[in-house]
Amino acid sequence: MKRPRQPPDPQAWTAFQARVYALVRQVPPGRVITYGAIATALGDPRKAREVGWALYELPDGHNVPAHRVVNREGCLTGAWAFNHPDRQRTLLEAEGIAFLSDGRVDLARHLWTPPDGQ
Repeated sequence: MKRPRQPPDPQAWTAFQARVYALVRQVPPGRVITYGAIATALGDPRKAREVGWALYELPDGHNVPAHRVVNREGCLTGAWAFNHPDRQRTLLEAEGIAFLSDGRVDLARHLWTPPDGQ
């Protein structure tokens, strides 16, 4: 069960969280990004796990397309954020994301790379 979330309060977000959210908002529909790619784009490739924590902490009513973030192998890992990986898959399929036969996102077709200087 997910813990209760607080209402959106941008002043309470850490600078790191705000940067994660800003970058994820740039991921276009029909594309995905990995936790590690976000961390690398933000200048610290060792913070992929922290990227996941930041996305988990999203408040209700947010406008961050967190469903577009997958792990480095294209696996859906948003069970905590979406209550079930099937929800994340449904959102991605609605955007035209193709899945491989083993259930992973086809990263060769859908991986988005952020512009330099993020």
